[in-house]
Amino acid sequence: MNLKILKLENLLRCHAVFRQLHSLGQRRMLAQWSHVFSSAYPVWTAQPCVWPWQTDLVIGAALSQYRLLVTKKEERSQKPPLSSTKSKKEVEVWIGMTVEELARAMEKDIDCVFEALMNTDIDIDSLEAHSHLDEVWIKEVIKKTRMKLKWSKLKQDKVRENKDAVKRPQADPALLIPRSPVVTIMGHVDHGKTTLLDKLRKTQVAAMEAGGITQHIGAFLVSLPSGERITFLDTPGHAAFSAMRARGAQVTDIVILVVAADDGVMKQTVESIQHARDAQVPIVLAINKCDKAEADPEKVKKELLAYDVVCEDYGGDVQAVHISAVTGDNLMALAEATIALAEMLELKADPTGPVEGTVIESFTDKGRGPVTTAIIQRGTLRKGSILVAGKSWAKVRLMFDENGKPIQEAYPSMPVGIVGWRDLPSAGDEILEVESEGRARAVVDWRKYEQEQEKNKEDLKILEEKRKEHQEAHQKAREKYGTLHWKERSFLKYQEKKEQKLLKPKEKEERDSPVLPIIIKGVIYGFNVNAGNVIQKSAAKKGVKIKLHKIIYRLIEDVQEELSFRLPCTVEENPIGEASILATFTVTEGKKKVPVAGCRVQKGQLEKQKKFKLIRNRDVIWKGSLTSLKHHKDDISVIKSGMDCGLSLSEEKIEFKVGDEIICYEEKEVPGKTSWDPGF
Repeated sequence: MNLKILKLENLLRCHAVFRQLHSLGQRRMLAQWSHVFSSAYPVWTAQPCVWPWQTDLVIGAALSQYRLLVTKKEERSQKPPLSSTKSKKEVEVWIGMTVEELARAMEKDIDCVFEALMNTDIDIDSLEAHSHLDEVWIKEVIKKTRMKLKWSKLKQDKVRENKDAVKRPQADPALLIPRSPVVTIMGHVDHGKTTLLDKLRKTQVAAMEAGGITQHIGAFLVSLPSGERITFLDTPGHAAFSAMRARGAQVTDIVILVVAADDGVMKQTVESIQHARDAQVPIVLAINKCDKAEADPEKVKKELLAYDVVCEDYGGDVQAVHISAVTGDNLMALAEATIALAEMLELKADPTGPVEGTVIESFTDKGRGPVTTAIIQRGTLRKGSILVAGKSWAKVRLMFDENGKPIQEAYPSMPVGIVGWRDLPSAGDEILEVESEGRARAVVDWRKYEQEQEKNKEDLKILEEKRKEHQEAHQKAREKYGTLHWKERSFLKYQEKKEQKLLKPKEKEERDSPVLPIIIKGVIYGFNVNAGNVIQKSAAKKGVKIKLHKIIYRLIEDVQEELSFRLPCTVEENPIGEASILATFTVTEGKKKVPVAGCRVQKGQLEKQKKFKLIRNRDVIWKGSLTSLKHHKDDISVIKSGMDCGLSLSEEKIEFKVGDEIICYEEKEVPGKTSWDPGF
C-alpha cells in the first residue's frame, strides 16, 4: 500500500510543479503587456494570476481518499474465501461402491445420485440401490454435485484375513478303522425304491408318502442279521444326489439301481446311470417286481447293455439280484451283494479328532427349530460340539437316530439328526467342527464376506458390460444423426418414439402370452402346502388359478403342460400320395395355353382338394393347389396308386419337366412342446 501511495504523491507533486511553472510564464507575459498598454489603458493594471485551489489541500484530499480505497481493498483481499470454496464438501469414495453407499458418503438421498447420472451413457433403469458403480460414474456424480472427490485407500487396499475352516490333512492309515457303506437307492419313479427301503428298515414310509413317491430326503442305518450295517440314502428325483455332487460332496459309496422287471429301462433309469457314472460310484443292479407274471429280468439286462451296464451274466462286473420288494424275496441277497462290494472297496475312516460330515437334508421343526440330517465321515460327534456348515453354525443341543431316539455319539458312516443350528444349511454343505463359538462366528462371517465379494465382482462385470452396450448404442445413434440438421434430427426422433409407442404390447389373453409367471409355494403353484379360503376366494375373484400338488413329478408335468400350451403350434406335412411326371404337353383353353403334366401315381393317392408340391432334384420349386385332375378325359377327385392322370397347377408360369415328382399332402397343426427340463 505504501508504494502505491508514494507513487500517487509523486504524480500529484509533478502535476502541481507543472501548474506553477505555467502560472509564472503567464505572469511574465502579463507584465510585458502591461508595460506596452499602460499608457493607453491607465485604469487597468496587471494583477498576479492566482491559482484557483491550493496544491497542498488537493494533494492531501486525494491522498486521503486513495488511502481509504486501498485499505478497504486490502481488507477485502485478506478476508477468508467466499462460500464457493466453503461449499465444496470432500467425499471419500472407493472403487465398486454401491449407489446407496455413495449417497450415504455424500450425505444425500439416493435420488441425488440418480439425478446426477441422468443424460449420461449409463442405463438408469438398470440401477438399483445395491448396484455397484465403476470409477467413471462415481467421478461423474461427484462432479455434478460440485463436491470434492477423495479416493479411500482403505477400501481398495485393505486385505481381510482368511478366517475359513478347512478339512484336516489325511489321517495316518494306522488310525483308520472299517466303516459301513453309504448306499443310495436310485431308479425310475414307481419302480419300487421306497418299498424296498421300507422292507429293509421295517418301517412304513411308503404308506405315509403321497402317491408312493418320497417327498423328502432320508438317511437310515439298517442292521442286517449278519451284524453288518448299511446306511441308505433315499433321493427323490436324484435332486439331492446332484446337489451334493455339485458341491463336491462325495457321500455315496455304492448305488443300488432299481429297475422294474415288467417295465424295463426308463428315462430316469438312464439318468441314474449317468449320475453314478459322473460320481464314479459302482452299481449293484436290483431287478424288482420279479414276482409278477409279466416280469422279464433278462430283457432288463439286455436293455442295460446299451448304456454300458454289463451284468456278471454277460461277462461284466455289475452284480444283478432278482428281488421283490413287496414279498421280500432275495432282499438279504441284495444286502449281501452290497456288503461284498463294500469289502472290495475297503471302506475305512478315522473316528478321532474334529468331526467332518455332510448335510443330507435340512428342515425347520416347530419345536426344535432348524434341524439337519447328516452323515458323519470323520471323527465322532458328541453333544456340545461346535459345527459350521455353509454360512450357518450350531452348538449341538440334541442328536437323534432315524427313529427319532436321542443318541450320545455319532461315528463315521452313521446318519444323525442334529438340533442347535442358528440357520438352515443347504443339502450337500460340508460340516466341520471348530473349537469355539467365536471361531464358528468368524468362519461364517468370512464366508458371507467372501460370497459378497464374489457377488460384487459379478455385479461390476455385468454393469461394465451394460455400460459398454449403452455406449455403443449411444455412439451409433450419434453417427446416425450426426450429419443431419437439428430440425431433421428432432423429426426423426419423434417418429421413432411414435413407432415405439405403437409397438408396446397390449394386455393379451392367457393363451397368447409366451411367458408363464410362477411363484413356488405361493398362490399359483403349491407343493406340499394348503391354500386357505381367503386366498382361494381372492384368487377366484382375480381369475388366478391355484394348483396344489403333493407329488413333485406331477407338479413338474403340470408346469411343462402350461409352458407347452403357450407355445405356438407347429404345422406338419403328412404325405398322402406321390406321383412321377412321365410326359408334358399343353392344352388350349380359350385364348391361352395351359401346361399339363402326364403323371403316374407311385404311392398312396392324389386328392384334388388337398395341397400339392412340385419337387425337382430334391428341391421344392412350387407349392399350391390343382386347377384340374383328369383320368383320360374325365374329371376326377381321387387318383389311386398305379393309375395315370393329367393335372394342371394353379400357377400357370410353372413349367413341368419329365422326372419331376408331384407330392400330395395335408397340413396338420401340432401343439408345441417345451424342451424345459428341471434336471431331476
